[in-house]
Amino acid sequence: MSGETGALYVVRGPTHDAQRTFHPVRPATLADVPQLEALMAPFVATGDLLPRSNYDLCRHIKEYVVVEAGGEIVACGALKIYSPALAEVAGLAVRDDWQGRGLGKRVVEALIVEARGQGLAEVLALTRKPDFFYRLGFALSDRHHFPIKVWADCARCPRQFCCDEIAVTMK
Repeated sequence: MSGETGALYVVRGPTHDAQRTFHPVRPATLADVPQLEALMAPFVATGDLLPRSNYDLCRHIKEYVVVEAGGEIVACGALKIYSPALAEVAGLAVRDDWQGRGLGKRVVEALIVEARGQGLAEVLALTRKPDFFYRLGFALSDRHHFPIKVWADCARCPRQFCCDEIAVTMK
């Protein structure tokens, strides 16, 4: 992201206190695509994430960041830029056995840093877990304030007529 190659954030792994290891949030690469597909698949199956084809992931790989542990990707997220003023946190996933360890928070924080570095004034998320985003400083919003998002993604979503996601934003 922004041409950076180093770690954006560091997170603790699921080890005992005496053996803590650190896992950086880093930009995703094309080599990560198969693991991204596997990580996201359970969330796509439950409707928590939109399906993304291998082609879409490859084409938009520079939007993604990942957390890797032991050679496996355990968390990911993307920053989708819609305009010079608006971006979205999308594709946020944390593997079940790594949840509750702050990885989702670290991924979102890294994406917010990227958004601010790009000069974006507002970041939105559509979510079924708004409390997670509220704890990070997002506020309730209305998806209809973001017609470009609705046009770009919601129109092709299988749940477009029965959407239960809540719009949240950070300005």
